[in-house]
Amino acid sequence: MKFHQKEIRLKPYSRGFHLISNELWQAIPEIKTISMGMLHVFIKHTSASLTINENADPTVRVDFENHINTLVPENQSYYIHTMEGPDDMPAHIKASLMGSSVQIPITDGRPNLGIWQGIYLCEHRNHASGRCLVLTAFGQ
Repeated sequence: MKFHQKEIRLKPYSRGFHLISNELWQAIPEIKTISMGMLHVFIKHTSASLTINENADPTVRVDFENHINTLVPENQSYYIHTMEGPDDMPAHIKASLMGSSVQIPITDGRPNLGIWQGIYLCEHRNHASGRCLVLTAFGQ
């Protein structure tokens, strides 16, 4: 059994949903040595998240952003955690709804995603710095 782990820092992204699959594959080329296993990707933040979805049509990412903003609006009178701005508490809720990690099967040294699947960084803050991710690849 092989284990490889790396922590990477992504460049700052604007608010929205961003395809980061290629950045991840470049950051952990060791997956090429795994014939069967898993890649676990974890984000070390509470106001951004990860998900897997459509990788071809960028309008899907726009629709995600529009819908999540309707689902979790800013400036609600019931928010108490407001010291970091109107986008902060909604960002925490969005991150919990979307999730802090994804797992991708590795088959024959390659991520085994569907043909139209990619990994998104879901940036929920208006002005975020780069995000830290922990990549763990394991298998045989």
